[in-house]
Amino acid sequence: MQLPKHSSRGRGRAHRVFHPLCGATLPTLARLLVRGGVAPQRLHVAALAVAMAGLRLPFTVGEAAVTALHHQDDGLPAPVFIVGHWRSGTTHLANLLSRSPAFGILSPMAVGLPAEALGLARIARPFVEQFFPRNRLIDAVALAADLPQEDELAMANLSTLSCNHGIYFPHRLREAFDRGVFLDAVGAPELRRWIASLRGYVGKMTRAAGRPLLIRNPANSARIPLLRAIWPEARFIHIHRHPAEVYASSVRMFSTLVRELSLGRPDANIEALVRHVYPRLMTRLLRDTAALPAGRFAEVGYDALRRQPLAVLERIHAVLELPGYDAARIGFSDYLDEVRDYAPRTRRPDPTSWPAGEHAEIFRSLGYALPDDAPALAA
Repeated sequence: MQLPKHSSRGRGRAHRVFHPLCGATLPTLARLLVRGGVAPQRLHVAALAVAMAGLRLPFTVGEAAVTALHHQDDGLPAPVFIVGHWRSGTTHLANLLSRSPAFGILSPMAVGLPAEALGLARIARPFVEQFFPRNRLIDAVALAADLPQEDELAMANLSTLSCNHGIYFPHRLREAFDRGVFLDAVGAPELRRWIASLRGYVGKMTRAAGRPLLIRNPANSARIPLLRAIWPEARFIHIHRHPAEVYASSVRMFSTLVRELSLGRPDANIEALVRHVYPRLMTRLLRDTAALPAGRFAEVGYDALRRQPLAVLERIHAVLELPGYDAARIGFSDYLDEVRDYAPRTRRPDPTSWPAGEHAEIFRSLGYALPDDAPALAA
């Protein structure tokens, strides 16, 4: 039977009904809705999420039971984590590296239905993928079932600890980022539950893939010591981009996400959030990566990756002693051909709108000169 086709307009607006929280577990969703506060005009979205969580409950319980029976972390390869502030090029790097057969990925269905990733998500995939937007909400980057997604999307549906919850409930935006990214004021029991959820999810997806997972997530940039405590053999790749470009693009991205995904009041000071998060996250990231041993950390610049992608990918493989570069080279080249025509939108920001002076040490640490004016920046 052929499934009906849906218009590109319907694809682009499906998230307004089928919210990301439609994949949340029932206990997580109940806590978030009680704590978050849903605006009257969005009550139907919250009601649908609750209904879907209830309908999925047998699959949720069943997969948890099967996973527990086969749970064994011994011998599983540690993930390769791609870190860097939002809008620094983590997606482009992850999409490229995902073309290597040496890595497993977290697919859109696996992060959208994390508690049922190995069961219901696979059954429902042909139906759900009809509603996938062709491009991301925040830019013209293509979305596809075989491209990697952030584990933060999964953890937002499995746990009460995620910065994404601030996007869904913007009146708690800064609190959600302080707790979800920097783990501020997070009690030991809640942190243990979050670690157990992350370890269990990554473990079952690694076993299913049969190879190391490639995980990109800007929020992980502030969690490197914790991730190393869970996976001592983990490798990290930090990709960075000019701070002025990151600042301007992050403001635009978070503004779009809040507007489209908010279940509460969509009023939030996005510029204040980026001014708060950017220096804190980058300072912690630079400090923690400096302590990583040889063979566990590689750093790349977004501009260098765009200019000489294959050379940069070869260097990453050499520095981290990753297998399979020669076997993956054709896949890398094919993906580069697919995105050859993609060009980031540019905008000329007000030179006073991004606090370059406040980030002088970060500019220097990343090798960027403090600009005297504001050139056109990639958005």
